[in-house]
Amino acid sequence: MSKPNPPPGGQPASAVRAQTLPLQRLVNVVIRGLLRTPLLCRLVGKRLITVYVAGRTSGRHYAIPVAYPRRNGTLLVGTQFAWARNLRTGESVHIRLAGKRRSADVQVVADKSGVIEHFASMARDNHQFARFNKIGIDAHGDPRPDDLHLAWAAGARAAVLTPR
Repeated sequence: MSKPNPPPGGQPASAVRAQTLPLQRLVNVVIRGLLRTPLLCRLVGKRLITVYVAGRTSGRHYAIPVAYPRRNGTLLVGTQFAWARNLRTGESVHIRLAGKRRSADVQVVADKSGVIEHFASMARDNHQFARFNKIGIDAHGDPRPDDLHLAWAAGARAAVLTPR
């Protein structure tokens, strides 16, 4: 598999990737707990779900809290992190949505125009998502096109999840 071409300006793609926050593992444990707790999951779960994936080669199981907006009965998630490479179109994953664990069908979006379109939508809907992914927002509330391109060049993927 080839690496994406460096973004304009010669900056290596790894320099623009989203980075985990200090104590990210601890934060993820707390968020996962909140998403399992009755009543609290209703508040926290308005913007967050847990996606359960298994590593393709390692077989390790991961539970990743991710932000999502709803779109026409689906959930849209996006990330620049490598765990998303374990998602495959046509396969299902488990998610925790509104406190309940259920299956969801996956449609992965990895092409440039699709990733940019979905990341723009997510950034408009959730400015915290934009900050975490280093996507600037202009005065009109729109994400900066160059930042969207850099996210894609760094390996960003989007996934459309259809809960069952």
